[in-house]
Amino acid sequence: MKLWGGRFTKPTNELVELFTASIEFDQRLAAQDIRGSLAHVKMLGSCGIIPQEDAEVIADGLKQVQAKLEAGELEFSVAQEDVHMNIEKHLTDLIGPVGGKLHTARSRNDQVALDMHLYLKEEVEEIIGLLRTLVLVLVEKGEANLDVIIPGYTHLQRAQPVLLAQHLLAYVGMFSRDIERLEDAYKRIDMMPLGAGALAGTTFPIDREMVAAELGFARLYDNSMDAVSDRDFILEFLGAASILMMHLSRFCEELVLWSSQEFSFIELDDAYCTGSSIMPQKKNPDVAELIRGKSGRVYGNLFALLTVLKGLPLAYNKDLQEDKEGMFDTVDTLKMSLHLFAGMIETMTVRRDKLELAFKSDFSNATDLADYLVRKGLPFRQAHEVTGKLVLHCIDRGITLGDLTLDEYREHSALFDADLFHAIDVRTVVNTRNSVGGTGVESVKTQLARIRQAFPR
Repeated sequence: MKLWGGRFTKPTNELVELFTASIEFDQRLAAQDIRGSLAHVKMLGSCGIIPQEDAEVIADGLKQVQAKLEAGELEFSVAQEDVHMNIEKHLTDLIGPVGGKLHTARSRNDQVALDMHLYLKEEVEEIIGLLRTLVLVLVEKGEANLDVIIPGYTHLQRAQPVLLAQHLLAYVGMFSRDIERLEDAYKRIDMMPLGAGALAGTTFPIDREMVAAELGFARLYDNSMDAVSDRDFILEFLGAASILMMHLSRFCEELVLWSSQEFSFIELDDAYCTGSSIMPQKKNPDVAELIRGKSGRVYGNLFALLTVLKGLPLAYNKDLQEDKEGMFDTVDTLKMSLHLFAGMIETMTVRRDKLELAFKSDFSNATDLADYLVRKGLPFRQAHEVTGKLVLHCIDRGITLGDLTLDEYREHSALFDADLFHAIDVRTVVNTRNSVGGTGVESVKTQLARIRQAFPR
């Protein structure tokens, strides 16, 4: 007999029972469900809604159920549909009919909303912690390679040389904003819906503030209908998660490129790569590729929930059962991706030998040659044209700007002098860019210090 079966005259169709049951996935909320029930029954007893002795018996029974859950001994049944009814069934089996008083002054509608708020609070705090760890890994990798210069790209074409640390700190900026987004989303997650009942509140003299304090919530939902139908807090999390996965995916794309033979800027540790079943020489950056690929499933979870919600009238609808699997999947994907990504960065080797050769055949110092002429008094547009013609001259001869003689430079402009060779040296090109946020060593040291201050160990 179902716990709600009093109004029904026949059993549920077996296929309907399978189709509507959520226990296969919402059992992940069991710990939060028990925690919420313990707070709820404490309030019921305190407010005199049920006898205090009954509240104590129920609380003791819930703790026994909790112990079984933690020991991995709690079995879940599809016949009981969801996590709430499974736990209530275990409770009543332990303590008898008094267990039925636990559901006084609440509905599964506000109960499940509570469970998801509790779950996401815990998970978002952990994800923020993982992001902070990743930021520190990037900072340490930047500090350890502060003298390493890499090609900077636009349109995936060589543009200007930059410090590797500057490149890594660009992602620190992205991940810092991800932390801010998650912290902001946490404000809406940190709201308590319990006490809303099915949709209209309850006739019992409950104390919602007491339950919120017991569970550590910052505030209550003001409107009972909003409390049971709101899934914005999950959408915000999924949105922030999608942006975060996009950032990881962009970085992974660069790691895949940089570790290829064509670039050879880095080597990923063997522990984060796999081989080929047919080609013995292969070392594949599978972790980076999979994180890049898994961004798609996180985007999909966001759009799936948006689609579920877009046509729902107030208040609760069974469609909302579809809010959990995508949330769980996103949490799992994010946590695994962040764990692996931090390890992959921490253990990767920077190929200094290859990077020292990277600027022998490019024109990434061309902007500085034009700037040299500007400092000599030539308008930038004319300096740009002179430099462009010099680049073309070099391309035609198969040489670079550093291979030209001073006399050849003076054929294009009398403003050139011997100091131009220092001006276009790759280290000069990098180290003179000390404007705020620039790639010069002093600027990057300032950026690193600021991040260290914002992310103490």
